[in-house]
Amino acid sequence: MLKTLARVAVAAPFAFLSAHALAAPGEGRDVAWDILADLTTEVGPRLAGSEREAAARDWAVARLKALGFANVRSEPFTIPGWIRGAETAQLTAPYPQPLHITALGNSVATPAGGLTAELVYFASLDALKAAPDASLKGKVAFVDHAMRANQDGSGYGPFGQVRRAGPALASRKGAVAIVIRSVGTDSNRDPHTGVTGFPEGVAPIPAGAVSAPDAALIARIAATGKPVRIALVLEGHPVGPLPSGNVVADLPGRDPKLPPILVGCHLDSWDLGTGAIDDAAGCAIVAAAALRAQQGGKPLRTIRVLWAGSEENGGFGGVAYAKAHGAEPHALAMESDFGADRVWRLKFAFANGNQPLADRIAAALLPLGIVRNDERANGGTDVAPIITAQKLAVIDLEQDGTRYFDLHHTPDDTLDKVDPAQLEQNVAAWTAVLKIVADEAGPISGPN
Repeated sequence: MLKTLARVAVAAPFAFLSAHALAAPGEGRDVAWDILADLTTEVGPRLAGSEREAAARDWAVARLKALGFANVRSEPFTIPGWIRGAETAQLTAPYPQPLHITALGNSVATPAGGLTAELVYFASLDALKAAPDASLKGKVAFVDHAMRANQDGSGYGPFGQVRRAGPALASRKGAVAIVIRSVGTDSNRDPHTGVTGFPEGVAPIPAGAVSAPDAALIARIAATGKPVRIALVLEGHPVGPLPSGNVVADLPGRDPKLPPILVGCHLDSWDLGTGAIDDAAGCAIVAAAALRAQQGGKPLRTIRVLWAGSEENGGFGGVAYAKAHGAEPHALAMESDFGADRVWRLKFAFANGNQPLADRIAAALLPLGIVRNDERANGGTDVAPIITAQKLAVIDLEQDGTRYFDLHHTPDDTLDKVDPAQLEQNVAAWTAVLKIVADEAGPISGPN
């Protein structure tokens, strides 16, 4: 019966947890699942700079030590923090309608008691850019967009600019606040949070995101041509500095003179869900694969695990790691930060002399259904600073992102969305790569 349920779990992607939860104690469980389940259950949401992020670091140090990692330590740094407050929104005219809204990180609070103002509809970020200067004085901007799901997640770059750059742009044009359609691909009434920014000289304004159905509602009403008004309360606001930190651990190799392999993820999460796909899953994958790569004999090179802090609000953990360890040679860096669905594509950033090594890795992954792509690997936010500083070799194991932005930065980012079979495929792929690169005696270098 359990085997039948397991097959159903793979075939029906949103029935993942039921099959796993019905397994007998210890059956079907492994290091990756235990890390993922325990971190999201015992710690939960881990907003950068918060007490729960600090609890996650303590949890991580204890867990990595228990798993047999060496040199496990927390490496502190401070960040400009942000805390969430009360958040409500409703249209007051022409039709009273409640909205599901969440504040964007780094935005400021509305005045005491909130604000009520005219809402001006823009179909896209480009439409907002085209608005005359000062045309939004005393008004609230609403920016729509049309992000769609795709396997490689490439839509997040251009459509994410609505969140990243839209608030500052609206401020420059005189807006007292901005509301955006959530940067996501779902049709649930769950708003997506995420960080925004205000360059020096630009006055921060309250900024929030509404769910996709609420954004569609606003668009329909705006299309009537009737004036739209919104009442808005967003009490999230910057604070700081706040404490944060990275957790770093090693699995020492046989030859300490060889530069290590760095595998990264981020330990913090947004606070609406429990940070399962973003990025407890990544931390589970890299740690489990590093341990599994030791089976059959310790590799030549040390494998170093970086569970970075404060990625979500500005990539501070990666910068802090590069600052602390920039004088230590590294060979190669990899990162897992795109959920837990299956790896489908492989990319490299290698020196020409390492192409035979790349060929061996590609051949090892082909039986797992992972295909090679000629685009250049980049690593990701948590390892990018050390990659840039040392011109490291990089491997990207790209995961299927078709449904990632249905869940990303939402209350729905919870453990039940993770498929144990796909999580295991990730660990198997990472293990295959680490067994090869960590046992490579020759130099491993990035492109010149």
